[in-house]
Amino acid sequence: MCTSEIPQQYKRPETVSLAAADAQVQEPGARPRPGFAPAPLALPEPVYDNHTHFDFGDSPIALREALDAASTVGVLGAVQVGCDLASSRFTFAAVDADPRVLGAVAIHPNDAPGLALADGASGGTALEDALIEIETLGAHPRIRAIGETGLDYFRTAPDGLASQQYSFRRHIDIAKRLDLALQIHDRDAHEDVVRVLREEGAPTKVVFHCFSGDEELAKICNDNGWYMSFSGTLTFKNAANLRRALAVADPSLLMVETDAPFLTPHPHRGRPNASYMLPYTVQIMAQLKGLDLDRLGILLRANTEAVYGSWDA
Repeated sequence: MCTSEIPQQYKRPETVSLAAADAQVQEPGARPRPGFAPAPLALPEPVYDNHTHFDFGDSPIALREALDAASTVGVLGAVQVGCDLASSRFTFAAVDADPRVLGAVAIHPNDAPGLALADGASGGTALEDALIEIETLGAHPRIRAIGETGLDYFRTAPDGLASQQYSFRRHIDIAKRLDLALQIHDRDAHEDVVRVLREEGAPTKVVFHCFSGDEELAKICNDNGWYMSFSGTLTFKNAANLRRALAVADPSLLMVETDAPFLTPHPHRGRPNASYMLPYTVQIMAQLKGLDLDRLGILLRANTEAVYGSWDA
């Protein structure tokens, strides 16, 4: 099933090719949008993009083209992540559209408070209806994680935090009942994320997506066997806390992601991100951990497969 065969209700805005990205016509007076950066050198050992959003951005690229571009630099496949019903439905279809895609589905913590206040079709809240659908989508055999879920205290006002925490707890329960990994979004909420995981009992496999903590959180992850997925933020000049965290992180718990189209790594920060940009982050990880690039690639690939299983299954 190719990209064009994804049902209309599961589609995001019309896709554009990588080659056409630089040639987009801008509206009069609009701020120019930079195009996709040149491809980095290919990795000597292939890895997976543990977290990406093929359907997001001003100009999302075609699924198959994005994966083809990634494969030329040593990225074998990716986990397409939903963070609302629209993107989770897209994910449900995308995992059948290309064998290089596995999926994760969830309601983002920033969306939970609004849904909790809205009336749902079943007579409860829209959040309850959404969680029921997330569990249904999560039963697809190529959906391997519930996420991204968690807590975000940066964008949500204090009166919405209770709904966030309730939604997080419900996602943890869904992940455990479906025996899926849990992909965590944690922004300015480290202590409460850890507290809720301990109170609810964490699923067998937990991934801190776009790891944003410090050495203390990394040590907590080490102690609990929770995976830490590093993104392009690791390459930013102001990310000393992430580099210190990586230094103490257990190599057997390391993963890597783009979070594309966001968080494009240095030296192309500000341009659109995509899975083919992953080698920039892997190269920095290898330097900071003092590992050969091929050894780190083997390690990252094994860790990712330990969490999500085989892409061929």
